[in-house]
Formats: sequence, C-alpha cells, structure tokens
Amino acid sequence: MQFHLEGFRPGDPHVAQASPTTPPHTDAVPAEVDVLVVGSGPAGLTLAAQLAGFPDIRTCLVEQKDGPLQLGQADGIACRTMEMFEAFGFSERVLKEACWINEVTFWKPDERQPDRIVRHGRVQDTEDGLSEFPHVVLNQARVHDFYLDVMRNAPTRLQPHYARRFIDLAVDAGAGDFPVTVRLERSDGGRVREEIVKARYVVGCDGARSAVRKAIGRQLVGDSANQAWGVMDVLAVTDFPDIRYKAAIQSAQGNLLVIPREGGYLVRLYVEMDKLGDEERVSHRGITLDKLIDTARRVLHPYALDVKEVPWWSVYEIGQRICDKYDDVPAEEVESRLPRVFIAGDACHTHSPKAGQGMNFSMQDTFNLGWKLAAVLRGRSAPALLHTYSLERQVVAQQLIDFDREWAKMFSDRAKQGAGDAGEAGGVDPKEFQRYFEQHARFTAGVGTHYAPSLVTGLSTHQHLASGFVIGMRFHSAPVLRVSDARPVHLGHAGKADGRWRLYAFGGANDLSNREQGVIALCRFLQEQPASPVRRFTPDGHDIDAVFDLRVVFQQPHHAVAIESLPPLLLPRKGGYGLRDYEKVFAPDLRQGPDVFDLRGIDRRQGALVVVRPDQYIAHVLPLEARQELSDFFSRFMRPA
Repeated sequence: MQFHLEGFRPGDPHVAQASPTTPPHTDAVPAEVDVLVVGSGPAGLTLAAQLAGFPDIRTCLVEQKDGPLQLGQADGIACRTMEMFEAFGFSERVLKEACWINEVTFWKPDERQPDRIVRHGRVQDTEDGLSEFPHVVLNQARVHDFYLDVMRNAPTRLQPHYARRFIDLAVDAGAGDFPVTVRLERSDGGRVREEIVKARYVVGCDGARSAVRKAIGRQLVGDSANQAWGVMDVLAVTDFPDIRYKAAIQSAQGNLLVIPREGGYLVRLYVEMDKLGDEERVSHRGITLDKLIDTARRVLHPYALDVKEVPWWSVYEIGQRICDKYDDVPAEEVESRLPRVFIAGDACHTHSPKAGQGMNFSMQDTFNLGWKLAAVLRGRSAPALLHTYSLERQVVAQQLIDFDREWAKMFSDRAKQGAGDAGEAGGVDPKEFQRYFEQHARFTAGVGTHYAPSLVTGLSTHQHLASGFVIGMRFHSAPVLRVSDARPVHLGHAGKADGRWRLYAFGGANDLSNREQGVIALCRFLQEQPASPVRRFTPDGHDIDAVFDLRVVFQQPHHAVAIESLPPLLLPRKGGYGLRDYEKVFAPDLRQGPDVFDLRGIDRRQGALVVVRPDQYIAHVLPLEARQELSDFFSRFMRPA
C-alpha cells in the first residue's frame, strides 16, 4: 500500500485523513443524503464501504437491528470474494482467521452394509491457478467487522444508524436534487418515532423479505424444492475422520454437508430433514435442535457425534427465487426514465446455501453498483450508466439460480447404492454427484460470472491479443516483479475499491527500444493528446491517475528496464509535493512460475491494452495503437471534466 503522499503522518496508515467537509456522525439520521443504504448485511456493507471512500458523497446506512451482527448465517468465502476483499484492504485479515477449504471428500452408503457410510472420492476444492486466493470459511459477523473498520477509517468516517425500520418511500422526479423521500421508524429506549430522509438514490439491501423491494413493486418469483434442511454450528467430539474437510455425505438415512469452521474446533453441519407438502412451510414442522442432532448422528453412522455446544442453528426450506429487474424503472420505460431505487442481495435473488454463493453473490451485486453510483454522483458518468446494474446482475443471478436448482436437487436426492438400484426416479449416482461438483467448481469459486457486451463492456474483436483476459470476466491476476524495487507482487492487487479504471498495458516485443510505437507511444497519447480519455475525463487540479490508473508490464527482465528513460506518465508526479509514483511499471516474475505473457495468452509481438472496470471486471481488450477505439469506448458513458 502507498501512503505519505500528502505529507508524513504517523500512526496506522489504514486510517485515512478525515474529510473536513464531511459532517461528523450524529445520533440522528441526516435530513438529506446522496445514497441511503437500507440494511447492513454483506451487500449493504460492501456498498457503504465503497462509498465511504469518497469525501464528496454523503452516504447513510440504516439497519433495523439494534447493533452489529454477532453470529452470522453465512460462512463460505469464495476465491472471487477474496479478490474483492483485497481491493478493500482486508484479505490478509480474513486469511489469517479463516479455515481454508483445500479438499472435498465424498461419502456414500456402503454397498455391503447400506446403513453405514464409506468414503468414495476426494477432489481438490479449486483447480490450480484459478485464483491467487483459496476458498475459505469465516463467520459472516467477522466479515461485517472488517467492513465496519473500513468505513470507520475512511475519509467520511461512516457508521451505521441502528434501530431504524424502513417504512416506505416515494419517488418524485420533479422534486429537485433529492427526489426520493424515505420514512423510517426509530426505536429508542422503548420510544418509537418517525424520521424522514431525502435521498438522491436508495439501495435496498434488506434481505429476502425486503420492504424496499415491496415499495417499488418488485417481487421474488420462483419455486421451492419442498425440502426442509437444518443447519447448526457445533462444538462436538466425533470419530468421523473427515470432520476437518468439507465433506458431502449421501447416506441411506439422508444427506449431510460438513463444513469445518475457523478456529480448529467449530464445525457447521447442513442436515437434510423432511420433505414438505406443496403448500407447506418449514415452520409447520416444528423441527427442534434435538431432531437435527439425532438426524446428523444417523447419517454419520457408524461414526459417533457427541455435541457439546451449539452456538447457532436454524431450519430453512430450499427455494430459488429472483426478481425480473433490480431497480424501480419498468422495462418499457428504460429509454425515458432513470433509476432512483435499487435492490441487491437477497432482496432480489434467493437460493440454497449448498453452493455457498448467498453472501458472495450479494456482495458482488453492490460492488458492481457502488462504482457506478459514485461515477454518476461525482459527475464523471452519465446517469444512464445506472441501467447497466440491473442489466448485468439480473442475468448472471439467473444463471446462478439455474445451477443452484440442479445442485440442490442432486444433493437432496437419495444416493444409488448399486447398478440395480432404481430408487425414487433412480436416485443420484454418487460418482455423478462428484463429477457435477468438479465441473462447476469455477462457478462455486465465484469466477464464472461473464458479463455480456454493454455500455461498459466491449466486443471481443481483439480478444486474441490477450486470450487469458476474457472480456466481461474478472481480471485474473498474475505474479509480476515491480521494476522500481524488484518486489514480487500480484498485478491484480493494483485494483483497489476506489472507483478508478485500470489500464494494463502489456508491451510488445520491441516496446523498450522503439519509442514511436507500442507502450511508449500510448503513454505519449494518453498524456498529451486532446482525444486522450486521461486528458478528457480527469478533472483539473487532480492527480493524473485520479480517474485512469495506467500500469505497464514489459516483456524484458526488470533490470533491463531503465527507470530514467520511462515516459513521465509512468512516473507521475502527484500530491501537493509533486512526489513521484514508482509503482506503475512491472516485468515478468519467472521465479513464481510461468511468464505473465504466457500465463494469460498475451500476444508477444504486438502486446495488448487490457481495460479493467473499477469492480475488477474486464471491459475491453485493444491493440496498443487503438487510440480511437479507446477514446470512443469511454465517450459512450463518461462526461468530460
């Protein structure tokens, strides 16, 4: 990380200097805000933490609960989510505390003694090279804690307003700068009173029973699998050998999913319970904790399970539901009306916990939305950009729903015990179940999202120049050496949650020696030419990388790159002192594996320019000489400074 740009400051560098223009946090909610976030779950906190970094955006986060979450429901953290946590600056804290999921084991009924289970398979949880981060497990409440730290330490010192229940909202397009009026009910020491907040935008992150969703007339549509499940976090003594692995167990007595938790002792058990009737809800069954424990014991036979403590448990029914749109604009009015109210997370899609995507996918919703809201509020992009949130996230959520429906069905189905076992509709072959898990590992790791071409995602015309950086998918990081100090780093870790676009320029074969083409010529264009997006869209008085952060990777070894010969744009002078930034230029790191050019399929002769959005998704791949295409792309949605 970089600090001391605006002068030496002792103390924790994670604590940003407080913005002098941001009013201090008070007990009362502000009367007017740029963005009102309803709900402080994973989606709401991801959005609030991102917006907290902008001193010129006033954000308010309200939560119905009386205080921060202590025991969370979700626990799985996908590889892609860890990449996002790196952008927020707390991936190392998660890695240190979390339980790492390295392998998954599969169990089935013993063919000779069907009332007993035996292990029949073992697979690596995520394929090699899928991400620089592992799949980990950590209490959702700790993830909340990390986000709250980011918010408190941000320039705006953002804090939630607890004990606020959302009542309703009204949108008046002719009401000026703050067209959304929100009514809240505040509970305070036994007293209940009403508060009014006027906002430019409202984002409902208030869960599956979202009041914000109802206020804009949206509804979750889908079906239930009519299957009850229980989940419990336990401290237990057992002789089951895979208790510290993720283990999928199909038995003659039902099915069970074992998830080891952080700390080395805690374990989460997902327990299959009863089939439900067509109109029956899980609450009608009166399922108790004792019944969950008894069922888990039967499934694990012949292994023993002695439960000592249950910090948290719940019962639920599997269902996959989704909204057709994630904002308040009817589909037929998209051309004539701009969105003012959005929904995210469980408010617009719900699915089973089996694929571990609930918390992960919800956070990706608001990571997508946050930078777009910031760009519009700061005047850097046209408001039409906000239409792309629902356009992108609803489509990929439907893909998740379709995957989850099949995955949950297979998990709840009875295991075939042999070739002659027809069972209920044949049951599911345990080996087929394992194969399905392996085939969809990229999806469960969170790296399967692929955005279609849109206002902020280009066509694949030049994809061949960088085949490993797929347009519309997340930027897949790779190890490199920083030229200025020979430090090994991950290239993707340059992408922080700060609303900036990243331009990764990969040099062609002769780009160090030929200053009339390739990277050197691109730098000259970006810094000097009126058509340059850097010149057009960076506000006067701001650092030259305030909107576009250019990073260059040369093919040559780091000691062959002469710092003193680089263009000024690669050693930009920044801040009040005009200090040089030495962290823009990289070379391959051959000590950590394949050359980044080979690893990501970069055309060595021509090089390539990879344009990456503020949410770390690849917007475009272009030739280094494609100046007009680069300018035209940003002109579609950005406003000149």
